[in-house]
Amino acid sequence: MAAMPQKVILSWSGGKDSAMAFMELSCDARYRIASLLTTITSGYERISMHGVRVSLLEQQANSLGVPLVKVTIPEGSSNEQYESAMRSVLTRVEADGVKAVAFGDLFLEDIRRYREEKLSQVGMKAVFPIWKRDTREMANGFLKAGFKAILVCVDSKFLDCSFVGRTFDESLLADLPSGVDPCGENGEFHTFVHAGPIFNHPVLVRSGEVVLRENRFWYCDLLER
Repeated sequence: MAAMPQKVILSWSGGKDSAMAFMELSCDARYRIASLLTTITSGYERISMHGVRVSLLEQQANSLGVPLVKVTIPEGSSNEQYESAMRSVLTRVEADGVKAVAFGDLFLEDIRRYREEKLSQVGMKAVFPIWKRDTREMANGFLKAGFKAILVCVDSKFLDCSFVGRTFDESLLADLPSGVDPCGENGEFHTFVHAGPIFNHPVLVRSGEVVLRENRFWYCDLLER
């Protein structure tokens, strides 16, 4: 008799690496995605770091047909506040039989060690379904699979404001300066995925205001269309 798939909660930012991790897990008989886990900044009601409205996040989850678990943290959250909020939520889902958290990380070893250490403290393990994939191949594979995404945040240390709000496509990849990772794995940019093979229907969006925050990060406010 085949073993029952292990229930896993997927760390979901709304971006392309999360989407690729979702697709990979969906094809892996060892796992079943029980829910999505997203960090929300209170007061703003947006996905932390990405700046995407919660209403669009909820539309993503609805289209994926997977429950959404939110971890709410304050603006300017300290590591202690973040870890406390995350621990509280993970303890709850672990009690419901979820023993693993999956991440869309690609190659940052220190981030992987941090995740594994913190999860071990609540009796859970970390799963990295797209770990060590070549990021150029990942970016091209994302496009070939039929995903559609928009850059919603760029770090001005790496990219100028002309990149925020652009469609993630072959043209954008060709325009990325030398040294910028094609998947933005070093935090150069963040995306919002609004269509693709894992969705039951597209999330209809349009670009809104572009703003600079913290004198460093350019954000494009996505609106429902």
